[in-house]
Amino acid sequence: MLKSGLLNPAVLALIARVRHTNTLVIADRGFPFWPQIETVDLSLVDDIPTVLQVVDALLPHFLIGTVFAAEEFLRANPAPIQEAMRQRFAGIPLRFESHVDLKRRVPQAIGLIRTGDTIPYANLILESA
Repeated sequence: MLKSGLLNPAVLALIARVRHTNTLVIADRGFPFWPQIETVDLSLVDDIPTVLQVVDALLPHFLIGTVFAAEEFLRANPAPIQEAMRQRFAGIPLRFESHVDLKRRVPQAIGLIRTGDTIPYANLILESA
């Protein structure tokens, strides 16, 4: 029995399949369903868990090479929310692109983890190193 770290078996199975340059999507509660990729839905209620809480849980177990986010995130959110995201990825390239371009990356992902996050455009695509 696992005593610490990631405990969710579906999340563990999903990240175990990620290899070099594969991607994993961490999405908010309103992110579209993508039938061609595995989705692990962790959403409970608004903002539980958040995208950044899931990122915090994954960081010790996931070697991130690049993070992709929607440039609309920068326009839709105040500086403290933006800074919280930047802090999570200190030293990791954080690339902003249109949310349309971001969603074009989704079908190639190994999977998607859906959260209860209500922050506009909080969706991230993590590319493994």
